[in-house]
Amino acid sequence: MATNCLVLTPWMAPHQTASWQEAVTLVYLKKADALEHYDAHVSSPSMTIQLPAVVRLRKAIVRNKTDVKFSRINVYTRDGFRCQYCGLKRPMKNLNYDHVLPRSQGGKTLWENIVTSCIPCNLKKDCKTPEQAGMHLRKRPVKPKSLPMTGTFIPPADVSELWLPYLEQGVLDDVG
Repeated sequence: MATNCLVLTPWMAPHQTASWQEAVTLVYLKKADALEHYDAHVSSPSMTIQLPAVVRLRKAIVRNKTDVKFSRINVYTRDGFRCQYCGLKRPMKNLNYDHVLPRSQGGKTLWENIVTSCIPCNLKKDCKTPEQAGMHLRKRPVKPKSLPMTGTFIPPADVSELWLPYLEQGVLDDVG
């Protein structure tokens, strides 16, 4: 059984997906309320539980993040999903990240050396610096102190029909 559960914040915003085991544990420990259920059940010697499809956390999750993790999605978010060479906003599938100082010239994969680029600009720049390629960088890359909240990324193949009323359209749009 490989059924996942959509986990919502106390404010009904998508937070993450969880395995059915994690979802059952959250409900059993009264840390979450089940809002939707699958037709399947799991049993122990003393009880039978219908598998939750959507749960809502009862309390907010407090995280004291002191650092923004370097990742592809965080670079795209920092740069507003815009190519830092041509300035066009593109869907995630049409973006990649580019080393301003190419790795072949000693560039490192660091916040201060990576920008979002569209595929045509990345191909044009190739293994050159922006100056060598005759391209203008719209803004100097810096390590952000924080990032705006972004929608939860859920691959479309993983979305249950029971989740659709709880997902904002933007969560699904950003994938494609």
